[in-house]
Amino acid sequence: MIPSPRMKSLTAVLLLCSASLLAAQESQTAPQHFTVENNVAVPMRDGIVLRADVLRPARAGKFPVLVYRTPYGKDAAQQEYTTFQHAVERGYAVVIVDVRGRYHSDGDFRPYENEGRDGYDTIEWAAGQPWSNRAVGTFGLSYPGAVQWLAAMENPPHLKAMVPAMTFSTPQNFFYAGGTWDMSWMEWIWDNIAWDTRVKKNLLGPRTYQEALTAWRVEGAKMLNARPLMDVPQFQQVAPFYFDWLRHPAEDPWWDWSELRNKYDRAHAAVLNLSGWYDDNYGPEGATTNYAGLLKARVGEKDARTYLLLGPWVHGVDSTGKTKSGAREFGPSAAIDYDNVVLSWMDRYLKGIENGVEREKPVRYFVMGANQWRDSDVWPPPGRRTQFFLAPAATGERVGKLAAKPAGGAESFSEFVSDPANPVVNEYESSGAHDYRKLAERTDVLTFDSPVMEKDMEVTGPIYGHMFVSCECRDLDLWVRLEDVSPDGTALNLMSPGLDVLRASYRDLARGRQWLEPGKVYELDLTNLITSNVFLKGHRVRVQISGSFYPNFSRNLQSGKSEVDSAEMKKAGIRVYHDTEHPSQILLPVIRRAN
Repeated sequence: MIPSPRMKSLTAVLLLCSASLLAAQESQTAPQHFTVENNVAVPMRDGIVLRADVLRPARAGKFPVLVYRTPYGKDAAQQEYTTFQHAVERGYAVVIVDVRGRYHSDGDFRPYENEGRDGYDTIEWAAGQPWSNRAVGTFGLSYPGAVQWLAAMENPPHLKAMVPAMTFSTPQNFFYAGGTWDMSWMEWIWDNIAWDTRVKKNLLGPRTYQEALTAWRVEGAKMLNARPLMDVPQFQQVAPFYFDWLRHPAEDPWWDWSELRNKYDRAHAAVLNLSGWYDDNYGPEGATTNYAGLLKARVGEKDARTYLLLGPWVHGVDSTGKTKSGAREFGPSAAIDYDNVVLSWMDRYLKGIENGVEREKPVRYFVMGANQWRDSDVWPPPGRRTQFFLAPAATGERVGKLAAKPAGGAESFSEFVSDPANPVVNEYESSGAHDYRKLAERTDVLTFDSPVMEKDMEVTGPIYGHMFVSCECRDLDLWVRLEDVSPDGTALNLMSPGLDVLRASYRDLARGRQWLEPGKVYELDLTNLITSNVFLKGHRVRVQISGSFYPNFSRNLQSGKSEVDSAEMKKAGIRVYHDTEHPSQILLPVIRRAN
């Protein structure tokens, strides 16, 4: 069972709260260099009152303001993160807010839906306070990152700088991924939202974070296995918004309230986009898409005021200070000082300090395998798109080939049977790099390997899968995983699940769902894969193809019906073609570097 990738940085926050009283007692004996106002009322335009803690330097004066908005509890945030105190020490006032309907704030909580308007109102409230110099910045990771973008799209006039870390660009790769429903929302709601809602509404069930974790061991399996997806009575009273989400498919215009990609001209703050290669299914895609969108919207400006920082991390503030993601160690240089990165950006664009940020190249990314940071003027860095064509396995072998040239001859394909009732299961309970060599043993997984690398090959940037596929069914999901196979056989994934999937019926999302004609060959393009990795000499490139990856994402029923409101499953044979007319391939952005 996977833990929710969307538990985000709260995994241990509430555990910390059990020791918060002792910590508070100790802090009272230490010298205090700032003032604190708790539960300050922040009125919204519709009369709802949010509540914030305000931290300010002890000296009199007006200060630039940093706003941090969270659904996970402002009290817990101050126990977990050091950024707030470091900010005050550097001369900022800090406003830490419980979002609408959470903890100390009034109103009903509907995730993300009110964050644009409420964010605008909070930023402008902060700018108007007597201790504010009217220059406001925002920061935060995950949900506290998303709220920054949603507020920025409302164009608050006093928002001057922001650091939205590890967050999204579009609901189509956040709530969904390639048309499949992201199942991690269930655990996110159960662990982080539902128990506090039960307390507020006096409902039966787990009423603390620890109780929720314990109950998930039983209830989680029931919910994840529910068919149809709407059949989750556990959420009826505590999370009605979940059912609203499911009622709106990926192509529904209803989701526009959380779409960023067509609105970058509305955002005018200086933006540092930060993410990690193993940052869930949406993180690196979100950061790179948002960065490119801002550049396009600001073309012609002398300083576009947008940077991109991509590390080898999993999701969370704490991960940016670590050197290991899953099974992969990247060395001491992989860690960064998150607080300093955030505050240096604010120093430059809120205070106007020439601290060197303005002289750095706008793109900085970590190359896995080489375990080095690289700087670039552009993203992606210049490279050559290199084709690796799928080729059939030799007689008597299970593993096919990745070849430099397409296979010739008549129709050729590799085939597997996809059974939604017996899906391919992700055996790992954490994000990051893991060894997936065992998947090559499954009959419902196709595996294709390149020849052994004769020299190092760096792959950095967007990766494209161009596949020719048919199915004796009305729909299918196509998972195309890219892995780095070392000489001992270890096969490490290079990105989180979700970037590497496409639901065939959503092959042209703008046209809505288009069911397949059984037996007809379709071209499917997977466009969200992304990484930076050196395949070292002696390693191989591996591509694995399957029809499911559970329980990360919903299962395609393959029956021509939606898993949202149907349980009717169909086992079906899927063919992936590799011949002259149907040259299935993966295209890697290979970077050439001088020795």
